[in-house]
Amino acid sequence: MLAFFVALALPQGPAPIDLDAVLDAAPSMTAHAAILKAPAEHRLQILVGVPVTGDDGRTTLVRSRLGDPKQYFYPASSVKLCAALALLLELDRLNAANGTAHGLDSEWRIGTRFDGDAVFDRDASNLDGGRATIRHDLRKMLLVSDNLAYNHCLEVLGADGLNKAMWGAGMRSTRLWHRLSEAHTLQENLQTRPVTLRTGEVVTELPAREASVELSNEAFTGLQLGTGYMSDGELVATPMSFAQKNAISLEDLQDVLVEVVRPEIDTGKPGFPGLTLAQRRFLVSTLGELPRESDNPHFDPDKVPDNACKWILTGVRRVIPAEHLRVYDKIGRAYGFTTENAYVEDTRTGRGFFFAMVLYTNPDGVLNDDRYGYEEIAAPFFDDVGELITRVVFAAPR
Repeated sequence: MLAFFVALALPQGPAPIDLDAVLDAAPSMTAHAAILKAPAEHRLQILVGVPVTGDDGRTTLVRSRLGDPKQYFYPASSVKLCAALALLLELDRLNAANGTAHGLDSEWRIGTRFDGDAVFDRDASNLDGGRATIRHDLRKMLLVSDNLAYNHCLEVLGADGLNKAMWGAGMRSTRLWHRLSEAHTLQENLQTRPVTLRTGEVVTELPAREASVELSNEAFTGLQLGTGYMSDGELVATPMSFAQKNAISLEDLQDVLVEVVRPEIDTGKPGFPGLTLAQRRFLVSTLGELPRESDNPHFDPDKVPDNACKWILTGVRRVIPAEHLRVYDKIGRAYGFTTENAYVEDTRTGRGFFFAMVLYTNPDGVLNDDRYGYEEIAAPFFDDVGELITRVVFAAPR
């Protein structure tokens, strides 16, 4: 085993890892032969980025890739970091325009617009009795992937503001069409609810509006998925279309994280230079925090374990002891897709690497039936690949 990892360790220099060779040669991956024999069927993509600093002092990523970067995957909650970033930058824009000082500790009230809506405000039910502040909601969104908090960001930004913020940062593949866990028409997802921002006695009203943005997923392939899907309890025996679902390339998704946690790395994209040091510290600390480490909101570790929203954590801990490991990440899981977007750091040395992976599992081919094989197929695969890549990057023997 030692010879295997020495032979496949990352070379000293700019050469990337041969991920196909690594996966094919690893004894631990024999249990996942069905996936490795049909990676396109499982829409498998892996993107590993190792920071390298040249003689000129410039730090870049040596990237290793597996899979078709144009093949569509549903990013699910992994795009929530995009929303958090865009929201913070939008608050800065509003403050500059209006002379206000709204920020993480401001309260927000989300009004009503659609049938069945209820007002969300400081008296709304919140984990641990926390106030309905922006900080509280963003922490829920990044720590345990709260969908409501993501939708609140969209009420402030609109689909136009969110997409344009990502395009301006160089993430040109971004196509964020809709809210999460709310059933709306395409037109309704271009409409925002009214929002009230309150900082002390200063109040800013953001009226409901109609967003205007042109979106298309035509740059991606494989937008029809499955043999059928469930709708209102009935099976529709045709593939499900993702032509108007959220989309982003795996590289752009990884670069969003790079620009937050390691902004000194040159990705060749503008990134988020307007992000303040305090805002960046908030995002980085929250992305790296375990739910049990959070005081507010509070999470019961028996109900929300360390790996609840860190798909790579279990495998990496086989290599790096938990007390010396920090994983900064945002995951996603829906429609059979499991996505991890992480920065893994060994705190003993400060060495780290970026790891992004997506896998589609759906044994019966039917979507919306909640039979996706997440725990049986995807979770063990992420565990074993996470361990393997960590060993290869850090040249760590078993």
